[in-house]
Amino acid sequence: MLTLEGELLRAGFARGKKNSYVQLATAAGNEDEKSLNHWRDLGEAQARRLGAECIFVPVFNREDAFRAEYVELIANAGLIYFSGGDPHYLAETLRDTPLWKAVESEWISGSSLGGCSAGAMVFGSEIMSIRKSHTVPGLNLLPSYQVIPHYDRFLGWLPDRIASTIVGAKEGIYLLGIDEETALMRDGVNGEWHVWGERKVHVLKGMTPQSFAAEDRIQFI
Repeated sequence: MLTLEGELLRAGFARGKKNSYVQLATAAGNEDEKSLNHWRDLGEAQARRLGAECIFVPVFNREDAFRAEYVELIANAGLIYFSGGDPHYLAETLRDTPLWKAVESEWISGSSLGGCSAGAMVFGSEIMSIRKSHTVPGLNLLPSYQVIPHYDRFLGWLPDRIASTIVGAKEGIYLLGIDEETALMRDGVNGEWHVWGERKVHVLKGMTPQSFAAEDRIQFI
């Protein structure tokens, strides 16, 4: 994802933001210190490769998300990146907090925003539940989208759950399955989405079901 994240940083910089890589591992807030350090190390290593300032924001619970000193770290970020973990915990931790409002504000004003796994799931209107039989609300930044990450892996592990998610997706929602080692990026200029990476993005509902590979562009109606 080095090339993709470099593009995201440059886009933020072009819109007047700093050359900073802000990382939130909030989705892993219930995990042990070893896991949190793993996410921190990944972010630091990637920021170093990109020649960007790395800012790790240690928000692991709702109380943290109300702390002004952590909210301030979001300001003017070139790229704000949400790491993986538990998407339900991530949504409930950040919902209606000053930190999430700051993320929204920076994104609207030009910061690039990205996420992997749980971090990608949470931006939509609903979060698919892997281990439960129902969805839960997302943070609704992109209300017309619902994401199934690790799609190629989950399809092999949990085909019935994937099928029920497709059938149960609400009208007016684009349900997207994104394979591992793959990303989908929206162009802030023309609204097109670009596929990056080694595998595919699958549009499962909301338009004619089809799959897209690297360098393909998707124009959602």
